[in-house]
Amino acid sequence: MADAFASFRGPRRLSAKERAADRQATLRSLCAYFFRERAYFFALLAVVTIGVVAGAIAPVLLSHAIDTIAQGDFGSLPRLLAFMVGLYLFFTLTVFFQGRLGAILSQRIIRRLRADLYGRINGLTIRYLDTHAHGDLLSRMTNDADTLATVISNAFSALFADILTILAALAIMLSLSVPLTAATASTALLSLAVTRLVARRGKKYFAARQELLGAMGASVQENMTARKTLIAYGREQATAAAFSDTADKLTRAGLRAEILGGSMGPLMNAIGNLAFLIVTVFGAYLALAGSITIGVISAFIIYARQFSRPITEIAQLYGQIETALAGAERIFALFAEPLEDRSGKALPSVRGDISFEHVDFGYTREVPVLRDFSLTIGAGKRVALVGTTGSGKTTVTNLFLRFYDQTGGRILLDGVDIRKYSRQSLRRSVGIVLQDTVLFSGTIRENIAFGRPEATLAEVEAAARVASADSFIRRLPMGYDTVIAQEGDTLSSGQHQLLAIARACLVDPKILILDEATSSVDTRTEKRIQDALARLMEGRTCLIIAHRLSTITEADEIIVLDGGKIIERGRHEELLQKKGRYAELIALQLSGQSL
Repeated sequence: MADAFASFRGPRRLSAKERAADRQATLRSLCAYFFRERAYFFALLAVVTIGVVAGAIAPVLLSHAIDTIAQGDFGSLPRLLAFMVGLYLFFTLTVFFQGRLGAILSQRIIRRLRADLYGRINGLTIRYLDTHAHGDLLSRMTNDADTLATVISNAFSALFADILTILAALAIMLSLSVPLTAATASTALLSLAVTRLVARRGKKYFAARQELLGAMGASVQENMTARKTLIAYGREQATAAAFSDTADKLTRAGLRAEILGGSMGPLMNAIGNLAFLIVTVFGAYLALAGSITIGVISAFIIYARQFSRPITEIAQLYGQIETALAGAERIFALFAEPLEDRSGKALPSVRGDISFEHVDFGYTREVPVLRDFSLTIGAGKRVALVGTTGSGKTTVTNLFLRFYDQTGGRILLDGVDIRKYSRQSLRRSVGIVLQDTVLFSGTIRENIAFGRPEATLAEVEAAARVASADSFIRRLPMGYDTVIAQEGDTLSSGQHQLLAIARACLVDPKILILDEATSSVDTRTEKRIQDALARLMEGRTCLIIAHRLSTITEADEIIVLDGGKIIERGRHEELLQKKGRYAELIALQLSGQSL
């Protein structure tokens, strides 16, 4: 087992200084959320404090009762016993309210945290989302946040109560007997030394466990999304083996974390028993010497337990707290990621003139995608981009939509650099129809009206008729109120595309981007989509990325890309007559291959 643990290395390799800085930043961020719920926070602290004081006073009364019995004074005994019963009942009541306030505080904090986290994810750059597993982001939103909520609800109030109990017990023990207190408190130093040793060794395993939980969530999300592809290629066993490998690493990290965390309780119990032994032996010696009474010894035994029990509980909470803080570090790490810049002025009315001037861009510095790319598209014109995979076609649209910003050159809209406009207003002026249409859970009507939620049913139906989608929608069981689930798996690819065209038509954009909008449908369906696209493109500036000949023959200009550069340009007939790269691509398609 030791070899298995030694072979594991967590996904994060940070120095001790970096881990300490992360932890401090996480605690500061958490404190900010506690401050935002300060009314419930201070109410919880008040209830806990009152409960601890009530629990600390009770043993003193017990000491007085025992001394009263020893002295034969039974007159004041009923009053003392009645007061003790009332005090214990009051203590029970504070525990009840402590649980309620802890639950309310945790849920309010996590609600705020999840809302802020979701807003942060929505604001992240496309580059970040393209390079990080979506399942891991989901794990931070769910698993890490739930773990943190549990600790805030249960462990936080318990931790605060334990600390107060230690202080209260120590203060009362000092008032009863300084020598006996000093002997008992000596065990606290041993407790602190053991806790520090275990905490230093276990912190990295708790962090690794949360990281691997995120990786496992990402794996499951990816495999479920691509389930049909996995089955089609017979990759079930391979993906299961990869999942098992991640699960094995998680098991090793989790086992080590649980072993270290679980060892704290028994160790603290042993130290607590040592404290009890010291109180019994040394207390008997002091009682025989006449320094303390029997009642004081009995009270001291209880206070020694009150002193050692919180230390044991804190040790047992160690694993939960470390897991929660590791999850919190993963959550707040997202808040440190740069957000998409949404500054800029609102876009005025758009004519649709687009110009790319000597644009350079690469997703990484080492591999350029576009080099000295220049292109002008007049308002209302249709320009098609063709080329082999990786030639830069889709990158052109990514840059125009400012999913990424070019590293050199300018992109102009109606003669103005698009970087002067806000990304939101720029994107609202553009309609997009992609090859892989995304449909959301909801009705057909809601999906068509996604870009204009306020649209009336009549406007939605009009857009569907333009897109040639109205007829098949009305054949569905509930028409426009038919609910789509599982990303629209019950609809064909062609129906997906027609809904996407209807969605774009309803937005009524001045600029239209078609990215391989008919590449995944049959010839008959393609004809319907082509007719719908023709109606949609009327009077709009269109940038068409296509693999099929039928989508580009009517374009005002065809741009042939290769290696991020324009190598040919012209109309369909002109380019065929040149017998250059475009003619070769068309010949490949006619022979049964895609462009």
